[in-house]
Amino acid sequence: MSLSEFQLIQHYFSTATAARPDVLLGIGDDCALLRVPAGFDLAVSMDSLVEGRHFLRDADPEALGHKALAVNLSDLAAMGAEPAWVTLALTLPAADEDWLRRFMAGFSALAAEHRLQLIGGDTTRGPLSITIQVHGFVTTAGALRRGGGRPGDRLFVSGTLGEAALALRQRREAGRAAPELAARMDRPIPQVGLGRLLTGFASAAIDLSDGLVGDLGHLCEASGTGARLELASLPLAPAVALACAEGDWRLPLAGGDDYELLFSVPTDKVPAMLAAVVADGHRVQEIGCLVATPGITLAYPDGRESEDTPDGFDHFRD
Repeated sequence: MSLSEFQLIQHYFSTATAARPDVLLGIGDDCALLRVPAGFDLAVSMDSLVEGRHFLRDADPEALGHKALAVNLSDLAAMGAEPAWVTLALTLPAADEDWLRRFMAGFSALAAEHRLQLIGGDTTRGPLSITIQVHGFVTTAGALRRGGGRPGDRLFVSGTLGEAALALRQRREAGRAAPELAARMDRPIPQVGLGRLLTGFASAAIDLSDGLVGDLGHLCEASGTGARLELASLPLAPAVALACAEGDWRLPLAGGDDYELLFSVPTDKVPAMLAAVVADGHRVQEIGCLVATPGITLAYPDGRESEDTPDGFDHFRD
């Protein structure tokens, strides 16, 4: 016999994560009671993932549990926040206990890495969708924002770009993706540690969910600047670099699902930032700069320049 809603909550959610001392009351009452430490602001973000729109029907539940939480943690990383609490709302076609067990295994493992406590949420019946809200702490007035960049600031990005988009393309065309590409699509690594480190250096930051050009456009709009991208400097895995060499730059520029950090740094802070990043074991690459003139200029490796940029992902257009 299927478990009831409250049996599901008790069995799969109540003990899914370790307890934190700043949670005064967690799962089991009408509301959670939480305490924000003195000297900190609360950073909050929420994302929904819908079957058929954000993931395929046959997606691995454990990987899906990881990714659903990772994309939210990436937003905290972009603000330089330390993760603390999370809520989870699941709409399920049926009370499939094997699916829930595997989904929560992926969710709980990533939550443990970042000391997140699951403090509440909701379960209901309907088409499969996942909504997660994360909460984190950032020192008062210390949050990274999209709007702090200035002309002359240098642009950096973490990790590599375009692999998740290439994995999706391979799955659509051939039914499967190369394992190293599939891992980037299914189990992105939120750059939480890097985000917290950058609070002392970056003038502006954003996480790359909808594609480099699209998200850079958001940062430029908020900062009142334009940007110049040096495409020869983009950090690319070999398979993505091969596609670019053949003239297809859409993967790193507009593919989306990278969940890396794009950030600007004033020139006088760059040496100290790079030293701190290396010492902490992160990987970043300089890819251009912010400029006074609105718009984004793409400087291609062959010397050609263009302001014709591919569009990023948009839920109501793509």
